[in-house]
Amino acid sequence: MHIKWNALAQTAGASFGITVAVVAVFALGILALSRREAALSAREGEAAQEPGGGRLALVGAYACFGLCAAAVVYGLVLIAAP
Repeated sequence: MHIKWNALAQTAGASFGITVAVVAVFALGILALSRREAALSAREGEAAQEPGGGRLALVGAYACFGLCAAAVVYGLVLIAAP
């Protein structure tokens, strides 16, 4: 039995890097949602609210979560490929 150590190290490195990237993007989505909530609660006391207040953070959060979901689905496709 011959182990290809270089291929094993490349696979482990890529897996670690992708995992860290997906976790970081998910954390950015959570951060965007929490900042939106903070902005909305800060504006509750004001009489005149902006029409689009917090929408950019919400769109950013949805984009982050969409990227995470796409990475998970791509991984499942790779695993289940015939």
